[in-house]
Amino acid sequence: MATEAAPMDEKAKRMRDLLSSFYAPDPSISTSNSSINASFDNINSTSFDADQYMDLMIKKSNLEVLLQRHVQMAAEIKNLDTDLQMLVYENYNKFISATDTIKRMKSNIFGMEGNMDQLLQKIMSVQSRSDGVNTSLFEKREHIEKLHRTRNLLRKVQFIYDLPARLQKCIKSEAYGDAVRFYTGAMPILKVYGDTSFQDCRRASEETIEIIIKNLQTKLFSDSESIQARAEAAVLLKQLDVPVDSLKAKLLEKLEQSLDGLQIKPEEASKLVEHDDSSNDTESNDQHPAKIHEDAVRGFSEAMRAYREIFPDSEERLFKLARALTAMHFENMELYIRKRVSAADFLGIFRIIWEDVVLMDEVLPEAALSDLSAEAAQVTLKQFVARTFSHLQQDISDTLLKFDINQKEAVEGEVLKVILEASQKAVLQGTTNIFQDFRQLLDENAGIFIKMRDLISGWIQKGFQDFFRSLEAQFLVLSGKTSSSNDIEGKSSDKIHAGLILVLAQLSVFIEQKVIPRVTEEIAASFSGGNSQAFDNGPAFIPGELCRVFHAASEKLLQHYIDTRTQKVSVLLRKRFKTPNWVKHKEPREVHMYVDMFLHELEEVGKEVKQVLPQGTFRKHKRTDSNGSNTTTSSRSNTLHSDKMTRSNSQRARSQLFETHLAKLFKQKVEIFTKVEFTQESVVTTTVKLCLKSLQEYVRLQTFNRSGFQQIQLDIQFLKAPLKETVEDEAAIDFLLDEVIVAASERCLDVIPLEPPILDKLIQAKLAKSKEHNNNTVSS
Repeated sequence: MATEAAPMDEKAKRMRDLLSSFYAPDPSISTSNSSINASFDNINSTSFDADQYMDLMIKKSNLEVLLQRHVQMAAEIKNLDTDLQMLVYENYNKFISATDTIKRMKSNIFGMEGNMDQLLQKIMSVQSRSDGVNTSLFEKREHIEKLHRTRNLLRKVQFIYDLPARLQKCIKSEAYGDAVRFYTGAMPILKVYGDTSFQDCRRASEETIEIIIKNLQTKLFSDSESIQARAEAAVLLKQLDVPVDSLKAKLLEKLEQSLDGLQIKPEEASKLVEHDDSSNDTESNDQHPAKIHEDAVRGFSEAMRAYREIFPDSEERLFKLARALTAMHFENMELYIRKRVSAADFLGIFRIIWEDVVLMDEVLPEAALSDLSAEAAQVTLKQFVARTFSHLQQDISDTLLKFDINQKEAVEGEVLKVILEASQKAVLQGTTNIFQDFRQLLDENAGIFIKMRDLISGWIQKGFQDFFRSLEAQFLVLSGKTSSSNDIEGKSSDKIHAGLILVLAQLSVFIEQKVIPRVTEEIAASFSGGNSQAFDNGPAFIPGELCRVFHAASEKLLQHYIDTRTQKVSVLLRKRFKTPNWVKHKEPREVHMYVDMFLHELEEVGKEVKQVLPQGTFRKHKRTDSNGSNTTTSSRSNTLHSDKMTRSNSQRARSQLFETHLAKLFKQKVEIFTKVEFTQESVVTTTVKLCLKSLQEYVRLQTFNRSGFQQIQLDIQFLKAPLKETVEDEAAIDFLLDEVIVAASERCLDVIPLEPPILDKLIQAKLAKSKEHNNNTVSS
């Protein structure tokens, strides 16, 4: 059994080695592994020795380990047998499939040799017949080819003989390009046979070509020819081997002179963007200025292309010409936008310029015209934004100054109201139109505009910031509050009407409350963001700061209006008190006419503020209602004043000083100067207060006799009733009128007031006279 087991082991080992060698992925790996694992206890090694392995196992292991190893090896043998059986089955299936395929191939190939023999016989038959046909037609084919060559030669000969006549026809039709093509095509034959057979043809052709050369040279230097026609003439001359290098300077000089005709001049720019919607025919479109300009620039570009090919060393000069034309385009654009230009017209001219740049850039890409245009476009676009704001500011100024305000119209009519409404509309509608124009800039699809959108948004924000600041400064100049280097519309500051100042004050309030918030919303909606480069010279749009600026400006202008009106009354009072000699004044017979003039000025103030300012909450301030920290004191109460009027002249004279100081001890606090509000009542009241204060100061500067004092008493007593009807603070007016009387009494040499009956009689006479005068004025 041992002898029978040995062959089986050798067979199994050989089979294992064959399978291992066949399925091993890399023989080198198998070899290396076998060399590494070549040891006594490695059963898979090729040098495995079973006897040594058994001796080693018996020596090292006990019975239990040997039994476990036996069970393990039995399982491994069973697995190997199963794997081997599967391999055999798989290979057997492949062998069967290969056998079937071979059988099918044999059945398909069967009979093919006979078919191939038949095909070969047919091919040989076709070949023999083809050879017969070629042999029978060979002579005729050779004759046909010879006739064809003869025909072509005769055509060439006929072309040579007809060449002078052809060239003459080209001269008549000015088809110089065809003439040059004909002549250059005949030159190879004329060079070979021109001295023998075609001597006359060559001589006639050369004479005609000389004429063509002269015509081309004349065309080359003709000012009436287009740039493209000159370039074509130069190309044709070069094809005729005429030396044109000597003409390079003149040609380029002519090309440079043509730049003037290609410029988009400011006075002609508007014609380029006009569109005639009533005519759409081709002839009309060809005559359109924009089409004519496009054709001219295209011809200029083609001329540069031709000159670059003719004169390769003239590239730098051509680059300079292209850059010069681009620079002139943008310089003229800057001149064009100095006048009022809409965004649509601006974009129309800009598109034309950009198309010109693209045409020239295709011919001379090395000139970097796109980069040059991008830089110039930024400058031009920024100037357009600034000019747009400047035009809006000018519109507002023109609206304010276009009405000829005179004293009568401003008071009797509603000129100030009309000016205010027109200026408010100019500001509001102007900003709306500006936003519409600027949206067109952002919506433009040209590549250069897409790259500059952030810059445009930044310029718009910065432009509004500067516009409102400049507008505030202009308001102050128009009002005469600040001076400027030149007169505004030929008017000096002393001739500016006070009503205009009031309109400017109310317009500032309108801008603060209505315009700036609306502009802020529009910027946030459509022009947010912006490039930081646009804010290098100042901040972006800051609405809070602008509101504070116009709030302060409105208060300044309102106070300036009050000061202007007060100064006019002060001039009247100064003339009144400095003209007479108050020490020698006569007894009063009536209220002085300056009182009428004073009331007339206050009436004008009331009519002006009624047109411009809103009506406030009207509340009469009685003396008992008035108090405050900024107060002055009454020198005398009404009761004390009435008692004094009933005393005897000697008693009043002796007790004057005593009563004055006594009244100051029991004075009642009255608020005189409060903050001016933007209401009709507040402005009128403040004006009256300042005028009465001026009256008091002028009284203090004079010395009165008894009659002078009585005249002041009569005038002040007459003023009480109309002033109280005009103002809202009766307590302050009572106080200021009392102050005037007290100041006059202090400056009087003989203080003897008028008796109440006389005072009332004179006042009633004045009222009757004023009523009669008013009736006569109305009836007339």
